[in-house]
Amino acid sequence: MQLSERRKFLLKSARAAAAAAVGGLVWGVIANESKASPLALRPPGAIDNFLATCIRCGMCVNDCPYDTLSLAKIGEDVAYGTPFFAARDIPCYMCEDIPCTAACPSGALDMSTMLNEKSEPDINKAQMGVAVVDHNNCIAYWGIQCDACYRVCPAIDVAITQEYRRNERTGKHAFLTPMVHADACTGCGMCEHACITSKASIIVLPREVALGKAGTNYIKGWESSDEQRLLDVSTKVTTKTKRSSEKVRDYLNSEELFDE
Repeated sequence: MQLSERRKFLLKSARAAAAAAVGGLVWGVIANESKASPLALRPPGAIDNFLATCIRCGMCVNDCPYDTLSLAKIGEDVAYGTPFFAARDIPCYMCEDIPCTAACPSGALDMSTMLNEKSEPDINKAQMGVAVVDHNNCIAYWGIQCDACYRVCPAIDVAITQEYRRNERTGKHAFLTPMVHADACTGCGMCEHACITSKASIIVLPREVALGKAGTNYIKGWESSDEQRLLDVSTKVTTKTKRSSEKVRDYLNSEELFDE
């Protein structure tokens, strides 16, 4: 039985509308990823190319016993369908067996990055982010006693320590201020969750956002392991200028230096 021209037209129109809807959804997801915030906190073990590897299956979310993780929805400033957590709402509670990472089927969450010397899961090796303190609004820096973030830290006295210094304003009291040690901070967010100020004065940011990078031009001469990098450095001078042709002693004793 042949379809009438009118029914063919309606069927074509319906298919075109469906294709446009699907295409719009796909492009919406792509646009969402292109403008996704770089501040999203990912589950422990997230690899560098997480967005390209995550298949948006939600298995890590299902296996989190604390409902810490959520899948991003369309309209949120996180890549659609990817897992993330908001530390101020529900932090990572540092499960010893790291079930969210173990559940990942794609390798976007890599358990091998968090194994100790005995090849056992060690949540303290997680690098979800690093805590940053707002010195202007943290009341401990005002001189008001508060150690909420320090006390709640699962790596107390390692990831967060308290610094003691004299309060020059009163001359009687001491400042007890939180100091975050980035090399030990896992980015769990318990400190941010516990902060008593109306807007958290200690927040967790992804490490690539919060931390600087010294580069390869500088050497820690007091660390033998870092000083080893000098072994591969050429001592041949490749830049030639009028000043470099002079000996350092002659240049430092010249009038040219004082004229500058």
